[in-house]
Amino acid sequence: MLFDSVHDAIGHTPVVRLRMETPPGVEVYAKLELQNLFGMKDRVARNIILEARRTGALTGGAPIVESSSGTMALGVALVGASLGHPVHIVTDPRIDSITLGKLQALGCQVHIVEAMSDQGWQGARLQRLEELMVNLPGAFWPQQYSNPDNPAAYRALASELLADVGHIDILVGSVGSGGSLCGSTRALRERLPHLFTVGVDCVGSALFAQPDEPRRLQSGLGNSLVPRNLDHGVIDEVHWLNDHEAFAATRALAAEQQIFGGNTSGSVYRVLTDLARRAEPGTRIVGLFPDRGDRYTDTVYSDEHWQEHSVRELPLATTPESVDYGTVVRTWSRAVNKSTTDVVPRMLFVESNTTGTGMIALQQAKDLGLSPVLLTSRPERYVGLAETGCEVVVCDTNDSDQLRTVMTERFRRDEIAAVTTTSDFYVPAVAELARLLDLPGNPVEAAAVCRHKAELRTRLAEADVPQPRFAVLHEPVTADQMADAVAAVGLPCVVKPVDDSGSNGVLLCHSAEQALEQAGRILGVRTNVRDMPTARSVLVEEYVQGPEYSVELFGGPGGTTCVGITQKTVTGTPYFVECAHLFPAPLSAEEARTVEDAARRAVAAAGMVSGATHTEVRLAGDRAAIMEINPRPAGGMIPELIRLATGVDLLEQQLRVAAGLPPNLAPERAGHAGIRFLLADREGALAGVDGTDEAAAVPGVERVTVTAAPGAPVRPPANAYHRLGHLIAYGGTPAEVEQSLAQAESLIRIRIEDPSDTDSTGVTAP
Repeated sequence: MLFDSVHDAIGHTPVVRLRMETPPGVEVYAKLELQNLFGMKDRVARNIILEARRTGALTGGAPIVESSSGTMALGVALVGASLGHPVHIVTDPRIDSITLGKLQALGCQVHIVEAMSDQGWQGARLQRLEELMVNLPGAFWPQQYSNPDNPAAYRALASELLADVGHIDILVGSVGSGGSLCGSTRALRERLPHLFTVGVDCVGSALFAQPDEPRRLQSGLGNSLVPRNLDHGVIDEVHWLNDHEAFAATRALAAEQQIFGGNTSGSVYRVLTDLARRAEPGTRIVGLFPDRGDRYTDTVYSDEHWQEHSVRELPLATTPESVDYGTVVRTWSRAVNKSTTDVVPRMLFVESNTTGTGMIALQQAKDLGLSPVLLTSRPERYVGLAETGCEVVVCDTNDSDQLRTVMTERFRRDEIAAVTTTSDFYVPAVAELARLLDLPGNPVEAAAVCRHKAELRTRLAEADVPQPRFAVLHEPVTADQMADAVAAVGLPCVVKPVDDSGSNGVLLCHSAEQALEQAGRILGVRTNVRDMPTARSVLVEEYVQGPEYSVELFGGPGGTTCVGITQKTVTGTPYFVECAHLFPAPLSAEEARTVEDAARRAVAAAGMVSGATHTEVRLAGDRAAIMEINPRPAGGMIPELIRLATGVDLLEQQLRVAAGLPPNLAPERAGHAGIRFLLADREGALAGVDGTDEAAAVPGVERVTVTAAPGAPVRPPANAYHRLGHLIAYGGTPAEVEQSLAQAESLIRIRIEDPSDTDSTGVTAP
């Protein structure tokens, strides 16, 4: 292979079959990560540093500081130096002379702490690192113990194993930072859900409910602290070896397999022998061998070192003792991993919608046995948030770096069961976080495409999916450009932002001049209602006349299910604000097929595969045109209509798939439900809404909700943010539902007074 740079040569390590006595058909393989330039941690260093450069966390030429006494130090030195960064390594006196020599040869500045802190050598090193971060402006710390780009680095290793070995039954790896074994396991289980994972630790390590003994001789595995990247939940069984057993196994690996490894590789080898002996015929076992033995020549391979540290006085077991988890061990032992027994699994919500279903979702997370956490920049935005009792973390959710930092510093990886949102605006961010944490979710590109209406139009056009004619214009938009766009799509046309929601900024235009004015209004808004920068582009579309529907699809392991089709009613032009819904839509079988097929084609073209999508479609004669795809459950309380009509709780199912649980989409009943939104008929200030109790008493009415506060400025709706509340009803037929809603609506009186100046453009500014 030819590589453009030295760090491109990381990975692509060989897999060899080990020679050992096994039951018939049992195969044991070693993934020789020690064949990387310096070791397995080369992968971590490359992934973390390249991601930091991509996101801007690490600028060109800025220093890199890391705490390590082994292969992570070498990996950071390798990648950092090859990319032109000064590298500072903080280590302790246990560093071997070979590693120290390599670091110095690579041009690193090595800082050796002199004494342990009350948290061992690791704690002392971290104290020194913090001092360096203060004194080196712009310095970047890879933070291998908490940075999710550490375990994410092993997706490549998992892909290599699948390509080279195929099916794997048991994966064995040493545990230090938690990155390699946890990251590899999560990636492999996407294809191999029944993979059994065994973690290898050392006696005297605090990782798996054992007392910390900082004077243990092994390096490269074990820890005095429990790293946040250690996902206990993916490890099925744990083995502990003492220094004598690990060192002896390392020498045996060299003598028996001609693999000159470090004590991490030796420990994995010893555990492989036990698993192979106990394996069922036909089992395929793979062990990860992290580093080579050259830096252990003065320790593991030195008789003098053994004698100096009385290594042979420690017990030397030839088979592991099976113990209950939590039993203090002194010799080779194994236990079923029960370290997550007391862990509270959390579902992290990155913001929420404001229509009501978002607060319901927080409560439903509790019903699934998960502790909901709302990450938000403005908790006051959410009516009813305090009543949910969920944990609220205030942070800048528009800053991806801060969002990551808050998550990784506040929660251990094994505490995070899911990450999700009920807000349009944060679907791409959630997709990125889910991918980073190896949690269930949709492809990042698919989420981004669905959120950017212009990119979605292009994708659908490439897949020949029926949709309106369109043109995309970028700031600044000239009169000639708009004239060309209007000529291409025809008049009247619809002008809209490419990245907003709730019909905000959507306007029907009857001339190129009017379209140009609306484009100017849209481009004049620099930030949206979530304080995000706008995309600086507008979409000019053909005006497709005909009834509007939304198709509620749900993707899962068994394929995509159509939960149902919603009939949508919008206000009169020039705006397109949804003012009523009816579920299921009263369509003929042929019409339903046409609408559903168009939505399925669109969602497949966009690349959405997991969870709910809300696809809006207009039916013009026998033509179904895709208006947009929302890559999340429907808003506008449509999930509540589905629950009332069918018993299927779409929000619950969305949360289930986010947490890796199977959805249940089988309907329990066949009813009908509808919603009408409360709207102002003129501009002014809301004085009050009367008749809500009487409306709620109408047979069939499920609820009456007022969302606008007295005194709030109101106006005839130009977008969904101008709605004042809603009525929901349930019945056996569409006619019953409509009758209940009409009767309830007739009892409502919206009092408006003191007209005030309001924006008549239909574009909501922050």
